[in-house]
Amino acid sequence: MTFVEFKKLLLDADISLPKFSKLIKVSEKNLQSYKKKEEVPNAIAVVAKCFAQMHESGVDYRVLIETLDLQAKTKEGAGFSSKTKKNKSTN
Repeated sequence: MTFVEFKKLLLDADISLPKFSKLIKVSEKNLQSYKKKEEVPNAIAVVAKCFAQMHESGVDYRVLIETLDLQAKTKEGAGFSSKTKKNKSTN
């Protein structure tokens, strides 16, 4: 799916990109990066399509997604040092 098609689905779902990113706990910057790639990953495309279809059917998908208690992912690995690791090494 192209980024343009993705944005149209968000309009159909009556949700902005910033609100979509907060709802699914994916950074807006990450979602915006698909604009340069001109392609949206399949999983994100499926979520947007489902949200659009649910909205069209009168289902409040926002409430359903919020009940999942999703957690934002944090960057880990080489080059991404956490504050706790820094604090432990200085103590």
